[in-house]
Amino acid sequence: MSSSNDPTVIPMIERRQGDLPETNTSDPETLTKEAVLSFHNISYRETVQSSFPLRQQTRVMERLSSISGIMGPGLNAIMGPQDGSRSLLLDVLAARRDPCGLSGDILINGKPRPANFKCTSGYIPQNDVVLGTVTVRDNLEFSAALRLPMTVTRDEKRRRINEVLELLHLEKEQNVKPRSKGLRKRTSIAMELVTEHPILFLDDPTTGLDLRTTTDVISILRRMSMKGKTIIFSINQPQYSIFRFFDSLTLVASGKLMFHGPARDALEYFTSAGYQYESHNNPADFFLDVINGGFPDTEEDGHEADENEEFVERQHQVTGKWPICMPSPPYHSATRARLDQLLGEQKLDRSSAVETTCVTPFWHQLGWITRRSFKNFLGFPWVTTIQVIIIVILAVVVGTAFRLLQNVCTELQMRAILILLLTGFQCITSVTAGELFVIDQDRFLHEHTSGYYRVSSYFFGKLPAELIPRRLLPSTIFTLITYFIAGLRTSVRGFFTMTFTIMMLAYSASSLSLSLGAGENVAAITTLLVTIYFVFMLFFSGLSLDTGFLPVLSWIRYFSIPHYGFRALLHNEFLGQNFCPEYNTEEVSRCQNYVICTGEEFLEIQGFHLSSWGFWENHLALACIMIILLTITYVQLLLLKKRKHC
Repeated sequence: MSSSNDPTVIPMIERRQGDLPETNTSDPETLTKEAVLSFHNISYRETVQSSFPLRQQTRVMERLSSISGIMGPGLNAIMGPQDGSRSLLLDVLAARRDPCGLSGDILINGKPRPANFKCTSGYIPQNDVVLGTVTVRDNLEFSAALRLPMTVTRDEKRRRINEVLELLHLEKEQNVKPRSKGLRKRTSIAMELVTEHPILFLDDPTTGLDLRTTTDVISILRRMSMKGKTIIFSINQPQYSIFRFFDSLTLVASGKLMFHGPARDALEYFTSAGYQYESHNNPADFFLDVINGGFPDTEEDGHEADENEEFVERQHQVTGKWPICMPSPPYHSATRARLDQLLGEQKLDRSSAVETTCVTPFWHQLGWITRRSFKNFLGFPWVTTIQVIIIVILAVVVGTAFRLLQNVCTELQMRAILILLLTGFQCITSVTAGELFVIDQDRFLHEHTSGYYRVSSYFFGKLPAELIPRRLLPSTIFTLITYFIAGLRTSVRGFFTMTFTIMMLAYSASSLSLSLGAGENVAAITTLLVTIYFVFMLFFSGLSLDTGFLPVLSWIRYFSIPHYGFRALLHNEFLGQNFCPEYNTEEVSRCQNYVICTGEEFLEIQGFHLSSWGFWENHLALACIMIILLTITYVQLLLLKKRKHC
């Protein structure tokens, strides 16, 4: 017995298997000719866990059920209600979902889809991931530099970029930063076109665009399809002015195939089943109204629960009886025969392996990622300028205040408090470092999955380019200004040792934020957790001036980043210092309490080793913490793709 979805499969193109383009789908670099994508009885299942914390139960849901079809050069639209089926089908065809839940066969020109198919085809997600702080040409150069083999010359890359700019009418905007939605969408398409892959997938490319911009985007896709490219995209209720450009239409609802075939034949197919079409109605709206059981597919606030349940129930009723009530097209048997012919003997050679391959070496990727990161930093000059001005003013105020408050009786205590303040500043300014990977998460997932770069290239290219100008530079400016105004140790060795300590402290503090932020979706969670940690640890670092306070909690210092930085700065500042005026015992005698005159005495009271090891042991601890936290960050990035099912 045939599949429950068989009656709705309609042929899109009339070619014999021998007419298919000769393309080596196992080529690790690229597919270069026209491509016909066919899918045969594909189903997709997901394991869903219950939300009850005490009773964790898992169940398997079938999201797609026995879907077959053929898509060739042209505009191939996937439509359906807002139940996630259309985007899921697109992602499955584009190899952007976990293959463990997939059954069935997906072929390219009658051959198995290669394991690195997602790297040899274009894909544009619904949410644009274009970097808006660099120009359109910069984005295209980045894509061409990392996705084209090293054997392609610079002149050839430049030629491809210029051709794409001309095709998409972007010549006048090539030096403009893509800030508007329309320009971002066209830039996304351009970044995929420079690779000249024959298949391009787009997830709802018109979402959030006005009618004029939507028309421009579809016109661009139309021009691409006329050059022999296979364009496959999901879309929600397009207007007729958009719908009339479609070559192939695929309707899915509740994971089932409702129609697949030439878009021009869809209206006749539905009317032949007895559904009445009004001439003034939009065909796309008419199809979705039929699938939804008479309900328009809109999202409105204020729907009652029973109305939503009735909507879902009627939709399932329609999809459940669809094969029974709909007529079988006269060419259904020919379609099934052609699909079986395309499948051929490939059932014996089925592989669910998915891999990401890169065509450029590590150092090449590292250089381009670092270069783009610095350009991204320079993309907001006014933000950097305001930040520096605020830091300079704050440093001058703090340094001046400590300078004016100096006196013989409290000289040593005031310096210790100032060093604690400098330690706290390094930590607090590093709290938002976790946003680095949270904000860039969608872009990283898309680019890595598409074969732009390896995780290692991204990790080592992003860290120095982002942390040095955004984290280390502001903290260094604040420390230097405060250092000289407040009159701290003026020796050359002491100054550079302090600068190195500040750098180690800032990087260690930022590493904590990065390790927590790499696996999160919301930056606020990371910021809150890191803030609580540093406030708690700075509190105990301040109390460490009195070693007899809460000895039961003394073990906490071993997990405190501020503790090691604070002790290193104290050791550098106080060792070899004398804070009492020479030959002036009368001035010292005016102090009510006992005055510590030498830095060594203070350090011994605090339990410091006066040897050089007493200083460098803190740096060793900071280095170990930094290495451990950055390793955790790297592992988080490696696991991120699996959690996101990319």
